[in-house]
Amino acid sequence: MKILYCLLLALVCAVGPIQAVAQTSRPNVIVIMTDDQGYGDIGCHGNPIIKTPCIDRLHEESLRLTNFHVSPYCTPTRAALMTGRYPARTGAYRTSSGRTMLHRDEKTIANIFSNAGYSTGMIGKWHLGDNAPHRPQDRGFQEVLWHRGGGIGQASDYYGNDYFDDTYERNGVFEKFTGYCTDIWFHEAKTFIERHQKEPFFLYLATNAPHGPYRVAPKWSEPYRGSVLWKNGANFYGMIANIDHNLGLLRQHLKDLDLTDNTILIFMTDNGTSNGITKGDLPTGSFRGFNANMRGKKSTIYEGGHRVPCFIHWPTGGFDKGKDFHGLTAHLDILPSLLDLCGIPLPENHHPDGYSFVANLYDSSLPSHRQHYIAQLHGGAGFTHPEEPWDTSCVCKASWRLVNRDELYNLQKDPLQLKNVASDNAKIVAELRLLYEQFWNSISPRMKPVAIDVGSPAENPTKLCSQDWYLPVGNPPWNFSMINRRTPIIGPWHIMIKQDGRYRITLRQQPEQVTKPLFAKRASLTIADTTYEADVPDGSSYVHFTVDLPAGKTELITRFWNPNEPESGAYFTDVKLLETTHAP
Repeated sequence: MKILYCLLLALVCAVGPIQAVAQTSRPNVIVIMTDDQGYGDIGCHGNPIIKTPCIDRLHEESLRLTNFHVSPYCTPTRAALMTGRYPARTGAYRTSSGRTMLHRDEKTIANIFSNAGYSTGMIGKWHLGDNAPHRPQDRGFQEVLWHRGGGIGQASDYYGNDYFDDTYERNGVFEKFTGYCTDIWFHEAKTFIERHQKEPFFLYLATNAPHGPYRVAPKWSEPYRGSVLWKNGANFYGMIANIDHNLGLLRQHLKDLDLTDNTILIFMTDNGTSNGITKGDLPTGSFRGFNANMRGKKSTIYEGGHRVPCFIHWPTGGFDKGKDFHGLTAHLDILPSLLDLCGIPLPENHHPDGYSFVANLYDSSLPSHRQHYIAQLHGGAGFTHPEEPWDTSCVCKASWRLVNRDELYNLQKDPLQLKNVASDNAKIVAELRLLYEQFWNSISPRMKPVAIDVGSPAENPTKLCSQDWYLPVGNPPWNFSMINRRTPIIGPWHIMIKQDGRYRITLRQQPEQVTKPLFAKRASLTIADTTYEADVPDGSSYVHFTVDLPAGKTELITRFWNPNEPESGAYFTDVKLLETTHAP
């Protein structure tokens, strides 16, 4: 009761004034999340080579969450940020293989802010589904500009995109742009802010940089050619330098519009570094990268894989003095904390795994809002085996890290996680194992396939890509290297047929823009428990099937085959509703 009384008192004394401000002049919110930039890929964190003056300045003028954790790679972090819920619970817990989409009953932070009267915008990398009802415009964002897939130039993205002068999707329509991707994202962010400067807005700006492929203009990479010697290292640093420059321009734009004081600006990244530390041998004495004295990187569950920067700047709320908050925090906590700061009630039917840390920011004497956090790569880094309990997992509590059930590290004494002390701390191990078992029992029932809509008024035709085949293990063809060599993999799309009707289903090995003839003699289609087959016309780049389908959930499986060659699927398949039909 004493703890509850202290918490209530803190909320009244500390959070109350913030909510009063929110009610009279609700703060704007901008969440900037970069892709594959680790904790050590910033000058202010001690990196001796990279130059990030604008990020460093934001660090100096912000509340810093120094013990902030995310998931070890892309999609899961985005799912947790958007919902405040553990990724496996949402259905979006891997980067391909049909496990990148949120369950239909999941609501996002954009849904909540939109319902509260905010203008909501999403710019950049989404990676939570390319088709209805999983696109950002289907998930509460009123204005969107984004690329498809997990990276620009991947199989599901607009064909031919390569970071420069690309075509992106704006509110359901593809649009050609001139310039570099990151420059475009930030320019569009500034125009969104300008359009909505007279009303409260929520903007989610998620860059694809510095995710590979590591492409950037020489202006940004050349300063690092002589010091960052590992493969693509100079380009990786150059991409971050470009982000830094654009962050500075965005903050100046906020100042020019007199929006700085009442805008909550969050800067964070989605996982540990992908290319900020060397992978191979270098000449003696060479700079080998900087990981802030942590073990691990992206796609690992050691500290360097999931501990990332998070800065919160909001002068009206007192977050502009350069202060560290050392309590355990996670991406799960951003949604409930922003709702608190903006005076927006949490919907009764939304049940986040995250907790608001707002009261703790204003009263350090309160008990910690979060006692533990669990990171897991379900199926391992390469999805080499099915999702299993304990596999590639880490339980974080205080300075303890329980890795893969049997490795225990004390970060206070061993920040590089080199000495397993499990045998000397049986009680701690038992405590952390119990936390994990409760977690697994809670989230595992939700690790089920998520269906894509076909025949929907929101998207017709539906253009499917093999990256969303739902395989028991392994990654389906998600890049053009796999597709161009006709990787012999076949998998199902889980689909929801929205209407009884006649559909035309078109099978391709390449995107629609590529007219290269099919390398196949026969094609087949299995849907709604029926298989259809056809010969491939000479010189054709596609095969059409026209079929009558009933509404409901089913699987769609495609095949191409040649004599004396393994079967493969149709990596690109369009499903178009031609006309609705009604049962007699």
